[in-house]
Amino acid sequence: MSHELIIGCIGKPSAGKSSFLNAATDSTAKVGNYPFTTIEPNIGVAYYITECPCKKYDKSSLCSPRYGTCKDGNRNIPVKMLDVAGLVPGASEGKGLGNQFLDDLRHAHVLLHVVDVSGNTNEKGEETTGYDPINDIQWLKEEIHSWIFNNLWKRWGNIIRKQASTKSPADLILQKKLSGYGTRISVVRQSLENIDLREPINLSVWTDDDVHKFVNSFLDVRFPTVLALNKVDQSTSDLNISRICSKYPDYSMIPTSALAECFLRKMKSQGFIEYKEGDDNFKTYDDCTDSEKINTKLKQSDDKLKSRLEKLRDLVLFRYGSTGIQTAIKEAVELKKFIPVYPVKNLKSLSCDKSGGSVLRDCMLVPQGTQVREFAAMLHPDLDKYYLYAEGITGQRLGENDEITLSNNIIKFTTAAIEQSNNNNNNNSNNDDSK
Repeated sequence: MSHELIIGCIGKPSAGKSSFLNAATDSTAKVGNYPFTTIEPNIGVAYYITECPCKKYDKSSLCSPRYGTCKDGNRNIPVKMLDVAGLVPGASEGKGLGNQFLDDLRHAHVLLHVVDVSGNTNEKGEETTGYDPINDIQWLKEEIHSWIFNNLWKRWGNIIRKQASTKSPADLILQKKLSGYGTRISVVRQSLENIDLREPINLSVWTDDDVHKFVNSFLDVRFPTVLALNKVDQSTSDLNISRICSKYPDYSMIPTSALAECFLRKMKSQGFIEYKEGDDNFKTYDDCTDSEKINTKLKQSDDKLKSRLEKLRDLVLFRYGSTGIQTAIKEAVELKKFIPVYPVKNLKSLSCDKSGGSVLRDCMLVPQGTQVREFAAMLHPDLDKYYLYAEGITGQRLGENDEITLSNNIIKFTTAAIEQSNNNNNNNSNNDDSK
């Protein structure tokens, strides 16, 4: 599975998935109000905003990310967003475009379920009125559950025989069978612990109900899901949002308006507004003071555009605090508990090259539980092959099996090749001094 964080954007046709991707990224996925708008998965790059260490260590003016940006200590870290073609009830049985959609989800670390809370599209994505969006949340979870359960249950006899013949612990057996979903052993163990199961576990006594229970727990750990309650600007959305919150109080959910975000970005690019993604307001020519109007580059809006912008401001920004797009991305990354890690070559300057430049140039999001030596291998095979030791920001040595956390996420690696180079330089210096 790729080390790059991938957010899987899922939901029924016409729920607003492609619009969400367009709003969150620079992608241009096809948009239409009919089933299977997106036949092939669309991939875009969105940005997770977090505080950069450059602010804490007074390096903001020198910070130079290789990818993404950093402004005033706010780091925009690239993350991939995968827009998978719309699912329909029965997809796990081959209906609609079938299992190909579900298979695409294997590449995702966390899911972002775009739900049309207006109630104006049915379960197939067709236009209607009065549809209950709670149905979409339930059947989509059931489809993904059925996909995984069926793949396990049809091999359950082989799984039991494998454990009996090898005397292997259940977590290892299950991890191998679930490896196609990019499953680490820690995910299986956490899934078992969440249903109060610990080794030794005898899989031969499990019934289909036990497997269903395990799959439910596995889904929560392997595919944590954020609900993007989309189309909040529609008049029918408020009541549905309240009902969803009451029905699923433990779910992570964000009210969103993907089309509002797309519109604001377009108006910004055309020079009608000043707007920063994630903000709770924007600025028009009419919002400027008389002195600002003299120098502003903002264009004046006609009455029709003014009315549309004001309506958007009232129905979305003032009511919900933003369009919700950036908030949903941030929620997805943090729900999966990914940690930003900054490899450097100098712990004082925080530079990434020998000349002292490229301050905090590189950043990688890694899963919670990633160990120091494991991270070295993610960066480059040679770092792992010639690994000697690693140091944290204060110069303290880090154990190669230490888990990376937010308190030790600036790391300098020393390899055998680097150590030999330093020794050679020291020897040359000593030889020069003795002459």
